[in-house]
Amino acid sequence: MTLMYKLLIQIIVAISILNGRGVAGEVETYQVEFEINVSQGKTGKFVVEVYPEWAPLGAQRFREIIVGETWSFARFFRVVPGFMVQWGIPSKPSEASKWRNNKIRDDPVIKSNERGTISFATSGKDSRTTQVFINFVDNSNLDGMGFSPFGRVVSGMEVVDTIYSGYGEKPDQGRIQSEGNSYLKKDFPRLSFIKSAKILGQEDNGKVTMSGATSSVDTDL
Repeated sequence: MTLMYKLLIQIIVAISILNGRGVAGEVETYQVEFEINVSQGKTGKFVVEVYPEWAPLGAQRFREIIVGETWSFARFFRVVPGFMVQWGIPSKPSEASKWRNNKIRDDPVIKSNERGTISFATSGKDSRTTQVFINFVDNSNLDGMGFSPFGRVVSGMEVVDTIYSGYGEKPDQGRIQSEGNSYLKKDFPRLSFIKSAKILGQEDNGKVTMSGATSSVDTDL
């Protein structure tokens, strides 16, 4: 790592903290374990390792989402083989509305969108909220479009590769926002979804399950 690179990282982290977008001390690498329902009767796990030095604002928002249990039974609603898998719209419309305008600024792109890396989806400049995607392949063309990876899958990429892709890009994001899982369960019942997510090495950090419970039964809307 060059001196110039180190200085750039320090400047980015300092700016994020001064802007109130990051938290002092929130610069350590951490891991999040996802347990997902891949298909009827089939589950799997994968682990994302987060590197705040790659994208400090994105890393902090990801932690906020996990601790806040924002992705309870969220569906992987956009799955394009040979490209990426996207998720992040909360399963409940009431929860989705809380996040819709809770946007964070863009991070500079330091790491390329290689296979297994995870980045926030955007709808334009400084528009990141809760939607993220994992790259199935090397998508370096996304680097110049401002998609900044903040972590990578360090185990279980073979599980990510099996996330149901039969619906492609058919689910309507507007309807997911307004109707939640009631729409997805009715029209796209085979979508894979998150059963739980937790920060490894920490207790009581917030599993992504219904109302913070340990049950993994998909009973919400």
